Amino acid sequence: QVQAVESGGGLVQAGGSLRLSCEVSGGSFSSLVTAWFRQVPGKGREFVAVMDWYRRSSYADFVKGRCTISRDNTQKTVYLQMDSLKPKDAAVYHCAADRHVMIGSRRMPAAYDYWGRGTQVTVSS
Repeated sequence: QVQAVESGGGLVQAGGSLRLSCEVSGGSFSSLVTAWFRQVPGKGREFVAVMDWYRRSSYADFVKGRCTISRDNTQKTVYLQMDSLKPKDAAVYHCAADRHVMIGSRRMPAAYDYWGRGTQVTVSS
């Protein structure tokens, strides 16, 4: 059973930076597709970024140039570096992982079976 635990969220001023981490256990990390989604109250989970075992990555348009996803297969951890944060970036950020996620489905929450509980990001104006 794959488990994911996020950390690194917090309160930051607009224009600031945060680095989120997601430690994954219980599976072969190097074979997993790992992604970040975010969610605000009353809305569904929104794709942010994804990286696979070849380190191919993809980003939502609203974070391009401001966020970088990376992963450390030795530490079994995936990171999301977020810069130039805006108040509208405030959300609970969730890590997701799964083994068999087709490239065309990687932006869809339903494609992932394993999720962390999330870490809160708050951005003050």
